[in-house]
Amino acid sequence: MLKGFSPVADADARVLILGTMPSVASIRVKQYYGHPQNAFWKIIFSLWDRQVPAEYEHRTRFLIEKRIALWDVLSACEREGSADSNIKQPAANDFNIIADKCPMLEAVFFNSQNAAKLYKRLVVPDVFSSLKKTTLPSTSPARAMKFEKKLSLWMPVRDYLEHN
Repeated sequence: MLKGFSPVADADARVLILGTMPSVASIRVKQYYGHPQNAFWKIIFSLWDRQVPAEYEHRTRFLIEKRIALWDVLSACEREGSADSNIKQPAANDFNIIADKCPMLEAVFFNSQNAAKLYKRLVVPDVFSSLKKTTLPSTSPARAMKFEKKLSLWMPVRDYLEHN
């Protein structure tokens, strides 16, 4: 059984980004989006025209400064490899934890259709039923799309934080 990570979150977070479950590479390095081909960090930093720092601690600090919380829908699952399609026996995180830790959350962004589907299926009752929810294209290299296109589709994260 694979286990997920604790959330990256601060009480001031206004936006929650949810993936499905850390990849094999992420689990190995104990970092969210630890696979070098995953575009998550490049997208997040590009939203604000910044370079991705090499140090993971600086990346997570940037999320907190931007009032972004990061977690996964699943706390645990069985999975061969990293593909979401291989997930078996999924167990959802307890979202009361993040709701209590981040009382100012206003929106949830899913990092893939699979994350959104798993959330809808497994998180009952939905503790974030009143929050705006948006599904974004996966930052995984398995979701083939030009970086510029993916970045433009992730722009609502920045727009939400800067205009709401």
